[in-house]
Amino acid sequence: MTNILDLKGRIALVTGAGQGVGRQAALHLASSGAGGVVVNDFHLDRALAVAEEVRAMGGSAIAVQADVTALESVADMFAQAQEVFGPVDVLVNNAGNAGPTQDVADIKPFWETGPQDWATWLGTNFYGVLNCCKAALPNMMSRRYGRITTVISDAGRVGEPHLAVYSGAKAGAAGFMRALAKAVGRSDITANCVALSGIRTPGVSGLISDEAVARMLKSYVIRRLGEPTDAANMILFLSSDAASWITGQTYPVNGGYAVSS
Repeated sequence: MTNILDLKGRIALVTGAGQGVGRQAALHLASSGAGGVVVNDFHLDRALAVAEEVRAMGGSAIAVQADVTALESVADMFAQAQEVFGPVDVLVNNAGNAGPTQDVADIKPFWETGPQDWATWLGTNFYGVLNCCKAALPNMMSRRYGRITTVISDAGRVGEPHLAVYSGAKAGAAGFMRALAKAVGRSDITANCVALSGIRTPGVSGLISDEAVARMLKSYVIRRLGEPTDAANMILFLSSDAASWITGQTYPVNGGYAVSS
């Protein structure tokens, strides 16, 4: 039987892939026929560890440190990817949350914040997506093939009162992907989003108590946190030719936290 999720040797790049959803996405893509996986993270040690995991399972990978909020850094990352593997066919914009350094436990109401606070959320979750798409698209357009998946949050779909700027950044990324889908679809390039709610990642596990998780899950139809694999399954699907006639969409992977209309 044909494996409809086989990536057929295509080259994938996953941002923020040093842990959590990004790590699992990199492993999924590698195990499904990617010819090479570029493992990006702001923290090089994390990226190196995941690249080694990919190689241990028989795949090809390189680790590249880059700050997705800086276009020059992103351009250098794509140049390194091309030098080793060739042009990137599959882009997964996964880097997000509060970026690599901000303490998300110290979240203030929006009206007590200012542009310096907003910049962190906007930089990683919105400008990071723009930067990576700008770097990836010239080769995708010239080769008339590409799969772009951006990981957003249900905060961008329904709004989270304590994460107003984050919600706006994720909504902005989703709107950008819809517009991009219309701009590049005739070149056989798809652009979609995966919207996540509570996923059991190192960030969540380290910041939220068991009691807080129990309260949170009262809002979920499926009463458990998501696992990185739940998200990576959808990312893999959208990165494959099984989803070649799907573009401009946002797919919630959220245990029923917010039902899609």
